[in-house]
Amino acid sequence: MPAQLLPPSQTVYLITGANRGIGKGLVQAYLSRPNTIVIATTRDPSSSSSKALATLPTGKNSTIIVLKLDASVENDAQDAIIDLSTAYGITHIDTVIANAGIANYWGPTSTTPLRAFQDHFNINTLGTIALFQATIPFLDKSDEPRFVYISTTVGSIGGVEKYPLQGVAYGASKAASNYIMRKIHLEHPKLTAIPIHPGWVQTDMGNDGAVANGLEEAPVTLKDSVDGLTGKIDTATREETSGKFLSFDGMHIDW
Repeated sequence: MPAQLLPPSQTVYLITGANRGIGKGLVQAYLSRPNTIVIATTRDPSSSSSKALATLPTGKNSTIIVLKLDASVENDAQDAIIDLSTAYGITHIDTVIANAGIANYWGPTSTTPLRAFQDHFNINTLGTIALFQATIPFLDKSDEPRFVYISTTVGSIGGVEKYPLQGVAYGASKAASNYIMRKIHLEHPKLTAIPIHPGWVQTDMGNDGAVANGLEEAPVTLKDSVDGLTGKIDTATREETSGKFLSFDGMHIDW
């Protein structure tokens, strides 16, 4: 859509990892609303799953923008944001949802290769920092800016005994990102910053993790997760929500 046709009154969401799983579910939910721009980022916009995003139902006066953003590439977030302003005339973002991530090694500390730790931290932690640094100038122009990190109870240090799952590289990278979210909350008094657990969701990643931990599939449906996430994000405020570790079902999680 040409820049001059973007109404200034539209609510703008940016969602990473948007072509499958939780990310796609969030794109569908927000795109179905009226007067909404959804910026959906994927590693490869030319893939069939990315192209399919353009066929999703849209609400009245709503539109989707699909951009390339690979969380493992250092400058991709900045490059994507430059595209937003120059090609699409986007001047603000109301909500950024950092959803892109990996969980592809489920071993214990004693046998997990250092490379697995590096890969998980590079995408799950450094990718989130890069996304925040790229988008904060646009969030600062919103009346109610929100930066949301899709986290996990596996990244709860206080919940290690309560959630004794394999996947130390995944959990450690998520715990580090939770710390970053808490710092963002303290450093930006206008911003609502929340890490939120989406549940153990029936996605490719969630089901792979379930099998690795002895289950047939993850217990939470994608619909239940997305409904819970959007409900918590919609009602999140600086005073009541920001700087806390939440769950899609309303529970508060130990850091």
